Amino acid sequence: MNGTGPTNQTFISQRLRLNYVDWGNRGKPPLVLVHGGRDHARSWDWTAEALCADWHVVAMDHRGHGDSDWVSDGNYQANDMVYDLAQFIHQLDVGPVTIVSHSMGGNVALRYAGVFPDMVRKIVAIEGLGPSPARQEEMRARPYPERFAEWIGKKRAASGRIPRKYASIEDAFARMIEENSYLTEEQARHLTIHGVNRNEDGTFSWKFDPHLNIWGVEDIADEFLQQTWDAITCPTLLLYGADSWASNPEKDGRIKYFNNAKVIEFEKAGHWLHHDQFDRFMQTLRDFL
Repeated sequence: MNGTGPTNQTFISQRLRLNYVDWGNRGKPPLVLVHGGRDHARSWDWTAEALCADWHVVAMDHRGHGDSDWVSDGNYQANDMVYDLAQFIHQLDVGPVTIVSHSMGGNVALRYAGVFPDMVRKIVAIEGLGPSPARQEEMRARPYPERFAEWIGKKRAASGRIPRKYASIEDAFARMIEENSYLTEEQARHLTIHGVNRNEDGTFSWKFDPHLNIWGVEDIADEFLQQTWDAITCPTLLLYGADSWASNPEKDGRIKYFNNAKVIEFEKAGHWLHHDQFDRFMQTLRDFL
């Protein structure tokens, strides 16, 4: 990492104060970076630094993540995050925008692109389609009331749980490496430094709300999500890691819901392929943008 880095800014969405980082060059074409679950905006720093000379790069912290507010009831819904993204772009007063997104952020960004197709010039989603059809079928094999009761139990347990504390930032760094063995030491340290808060007792905890580990039993109906993907009009690039748990939409059939999408799979990469194979990711991204 070189240079002075971005500035921190805030905006308001549904009474929440949400954080974003701005890499400057407002006169350049707008590029919005949208991170995944239990991550943060500074996860995009390498990508932003590589592109900020030619783009006005901004990256938001989702509600419950990074330096953004947590929701008071601990319930997080993808469509509320779509509202946040829409509010973010609206308040920036720019558009159409180009979006690069990851995982949960890809899920959110693709919905935004379908709801506001005229506001998106191009979109990249890294493993952003959510659970595969096979995984959905597996989860729904259990009766809905049973799954709902389980969710209530998990939420009740989570209400009494405090964020995990690490005695030192080195301990948090070790957990980061354990989570993704593809990360270099430099990457893991950067992600850890920007991903933790220091507690009053001197320990460190991750910034994300622990309730993000427990999502609702069901999201929107499959047909509505498919209609939203079908409404996307801009060029769409869907990226997948060959070693990831995520399901490639060319192989599971979901690509049929997109009108102008291309899928690229990265060898020797997992769910965070933009970290795992950064050089190839950047070349692929530049070719697409």
